[in-house]
Amino acid sequence: MTAAPDAPLLADADAATYASWFACLAEPTRVRLLHAVATSPRGRTVGQLTEILGISQSTCSHHVRKLAEVGFLRLHKEGTATWVTVNAACCTGLPHAADAVMGLLAPRPCCPDDVPTDVTVRALGDDDWPAVRRIYGEGIATGIATFETTVPSRSSLDAKWLPGHRWIAELDGAVVGWAAATPASARECYSGVAETSIYVANGHHGRGIGKALIRKQVMAADEAGLWTLQTSIFTENRASLGLHHAAGFRTVGIRERIAQRDGVWHDTVLLERRSAAC
Repeated sequence: MTAAPDAPLLADADAATYASWFACLAEPTRVRLLHAVATSPRGRTVGQLTEILGISQSTCSHHVRKLAEVGFLRLHKEGTATWVTVNAACCTGLPHAADAVMGLLAPRPCCPDDVPTDVTVRALGDDDWPAVRRIYGEGIATGIATFETTVPSRSSLDAKWLPGHRWIAELDGAVVGWAAATPASARECYSGVAETSIYVANGHHGRGIGKALIRKQVMAADEAGLWTLQTSIFTENRASLGLHHAAGFRTVGIRERIAQRDGVWHDTVLLERRSAAC
């Protein structure tokens, strides 16, 4: 496998801007103050913040001024009161800064290129459905692959999976894994967004079958004009998370207690991959 090229270094100007933001927040009182303002729809006056935080008015005014200087807060006068509101842009700017510093906005790899040569990936055929459903059942049994507790019928899978995005992995003539994509929404504006699934048969994990499947999956999606692939993975499923990160998926966030399986709430990691072609 060839090493991925190093991402370009963060520009000096961006680094200075982000450093000023992080430095401004390196003070607990300012963090509490910003939170107090951000959680009030109308904002708060300096007098109200002084009372809420239990600090002197001069101290409060000092912290408000520092937060306003870097753009986290907006100030305006109403009579004799100074009203403090949050700058809505910081709700996206601050997470963007964290992603930029951590390299999450750098160009992502296409997909794994160290796939095994003895694994064949091909389109799903009519004769493959029994193996697909068997492997699905093996995934269900792990308890960390899906919220499903019973294997869906062939007809239900056939109805929801996108034609042209159903893949089978074969090893020595046997079906050892599958991948499929489902429309993320029925709305026309999301026609290029699909939710993906990959399952590998018991006894065949760690042999590069998932890599072969996801490589085919993302390359075919790019060629077909799908601009975003997304998937939700149990936080415990570290192998699947690593596989998707290697294919250019980025972590969007954690969906806490998103659903129950067997009466137990689980968190999932929401990941997505944006095609460079769109």
